Amino acid sequence: MLAEISLERILATIEAEAPAFCVIDSIQTVYSEQLSSAPGSVAQVRECAAQLTRTAKATGCAMVLVGHVTKEGAIAGPRVLEHIVDTVLYFEGDTHSSFRLVRAIKNRFGAVNEIGVFAMTDKGLKGVANPSAIFLSTHGDPVPGSCVLVTLEGTRPLLVELQALVDAGGPSPRRLSVGLERDRLAMLLAVLHRHAGVQTNDQDVFVNAVGGVRISEPAADLAVMLAIQSSLRGKALPKGFIAFGEVGLAGEVRPAPRGQERLKEAAKLGFSVAVVPKANAPKKAIEGLTVHAVERIEDAIALLRSQG
Repeated sequence: MLAEISLERILATIEAEAPAFCVIDSIQTVYSEQLSSAPGSVAQVRECAAQLTRTAKATGCAMVLVGHVTKEGAIAGPRVLEHIVDTVLYFEGDTHSSFRLVRAIKNRFGAVNEIGVFAMTDKGLKGVANPSAIFLSTHGDPVPGSCVLVTLEGTRPLLVELQALVDAGGPSPRRLSVGLERDRLAMLLAVLHRHAGVQTNDQDVFVNAVGGVRISEPAADLAVMLAIQSSLRGKALPKGFIAFGEVGLAGEVRPAPRGQERLKEAAKLGFSVAVVPKANAPKKAIEGLTVHAVERIEDAIALLRSQG
């Protein structure tokens, strides 16, 4: 441990001690005596990060630069800091939850958007072996308006519960989504009306991704629409049901990337029924999982109506 913010003294210590691992907390407080600007300024952050990066590569010392973030969640200070380093990791967490996510935004040596899920305990951070369990609620029986989606975080399939609530609205019904894009929700409601005959013009529609997870991939479209339909009818989806797939403006259900991995993850966690795009239908049957492949959104809605 070294309580020091002078870059020159930090570099001298690294040279003398030759550590294998080094953490600088935080890069915004470090300053170089060769520059007259204050710590945290663009010039200081750029110069200090560049010199520390050169030292890390020259000595083989793995170096972690801790940086502050703004209220919006982006790294505070100049964007040049992200260009200098090899990997950018965001440490995220909801103040109301004990779970923390470490998310890779940039990675020169592997896949981006990978996540690590950790639980904050009284003994520090502990890794979570089955992250999908966090984002799935514990309903005793299926409830209307709930649909489980298999999403991808980097290369990891992750099961997330999407919940929809459709309620009688006033003259100007509201559309609200938490964890998903609101504009995309409005588009999906229009597709539901035009191609599947599901009318929500006079209804408030609320959509939520359980557990505070944010979903940006379009493969969530089908699950969102089936959850909305389930809530509107007041009928729960079958037990052990999952869905994924992108829905276009023409009502077609488009394939999602890495569909086989998503289905295998769902089967591994005990899910038994899946509605997926036709292009994602597995060539070989997956044990314990009944897969319904659909080409259009009206086919998916009709399938659910036929099952009760």
